[in-house]
Amino acid sequence: LQPPEKPLQAEEWNKLREDFQLPQIFEEVMLNSMIRCNSPIDVAKSLLTHVAKRNGDIAYNVLVKYLTLCVQQGQVSEICDVYDIMKVRFKILESGAYNLLVKGLSNSDQWRMALTLLEEIKKIMIPSRTCYESCIKAASRHQEMKVAFELYKEMLAKDVVPTLEVLQSFFNFSRGMKDAELQKELFGILLYLRENQIYPHKTFMRSIKLWFESIPGGNWKGRMTKIEDSGQCPVCKHQLEDSNLTEEEYSNLSERIIRDVIHGTDTFRKTSPKEFEAFQTFVENRLPFDIVIDGLNVSHIKSRKMQCQNLFDAVNSLAKDNARLLVLGRKHMLMNSSNWKKEIMKEMQNKADFFFAENISEDDAFLLYATLRSGKHCRFVTRDFLRDHKACLSDSLTRHLFRKWQRGHQIIFSSVFSQQPAFRYDCVVQTTGDTWHIPYKDVFEEKYSYQVPRKWLCIQQKL
Repeated sequence: LQPPEKPLQAEEWNKLREDFQLPQIFEEVMLNSMIRCNSPIDVAKSLLTHVAKRNGDIAYNVLVKYLTLCVQQGQVSEICDVYDIMKVRFKILESGAYNLLVKGLSNSDQWRMALTLLEEIKKIMIPSRTCYESCIKAASRHQEMKVAFELYKEMLAKDVVPTLEVLQSFFNFSRGMKDAELQKELFGILLYLRENQIYPHKTFMRSIKLWFESIPGGNWKGRMTKIEDSGQCPVCKHQLEDSNLTEEEYSNLSERIIRDVIHGTDTFRKTSPKEFEAFQTFVENRLPFDIVIDGLNVSHIKSRKMQCQNLFDAVNSLAKDNARLLVLGRKHMLMNSSNWKKEIMKEMQNKADFFFAENISEDDAFLLYATLRSGKHCRFVTRDFLRDHKACLSDSLTRHLFRKWQRGHQIIFSSVFSQQPAFRYDCVVQTTGDTWHIPYKDVFEEKYSYQVPRKWLCIQQKL
């Protein structure tokens, strides 16, 4: 359905509607087409005028589509008019319409109206990420950084997760400003990245670097680098934080995980308590292990290879130096099948202890238990991220310790069977006051990644 190029009279719209195979949805289909073709606003307006005359009013979803076109073109006065109509006719709008209104207003000189609207939305629902971020960007563009940061903090308090794009915009808009309070807020964003183990991508990293270097009288200088295996930064010679936990941190963490994560949550929805008890006895009789392997997970590394061959390669590469290995397997691995060959399984069992769980059991609880009970030196192998377990830990300090322990103890196998070692230094944003070290990735990844970046931005203050 091609939209007309100029406004039509009532009878012309009627004719088009009658010729359309489904007249009852003609207006919606026509407006969708106008949005796609970015039709002139007066053409869409002539359709709405016609509908209002014919029906006495305009349906909600037709108004929303017209609003979409107005926002797309930045037609501020039209956006305000539609909002006035909607306010009178509908007590509450749904979040899609609010997103459009806030976005449309915040991109205009009427941006303060978007803030007022945001206050209205808060009375009935938690505003969406889009609403918050549209307002934050508008406030930042107009150098109202205080307002922008208030909204950012409110987002976090309501568990609305900010995008990296909006975090980056704070650094872009604050460039060249001399303001101690603002500086503290931006350091706060860097600590948010640390707290949540977020690795900025290259363009975000550049924004951070440029902001530091633009602080009047700050004397900050940033350089890209790679950290040596010893954990020393080649640029400023600082030693990065150790990835090891202190004895006290370790015992607190392992107590909490065994209590809250393993016994306290849904582990036993998929694992019978009886089976887990048998596993605990098995582990206690054979402690300590050096490396615990999630057998099923590792067996899927190379899709073209037989599963038991994948596991065999992993066990072989880890069994060097007489390491004591525990492989968490599943009962089906013992049935001779195309993926699980008896003789290969037998050979592996000479190099590692195996525990075969029921086929539906939850591996993570077994993995965490055996690793933590073995002590601080023990590492584990899985390509899973164990993200849910962090969520089970109630306070942020324990979550931070869990992540830190994970970064230092998780061994990753990539598909080429190169083992990414657990680093001696902690791969997370860190500061000493006059230096900042920020690990970054080349490209933006929406998905949480367990591959730790090798590239770092070193920023130091030359006093």
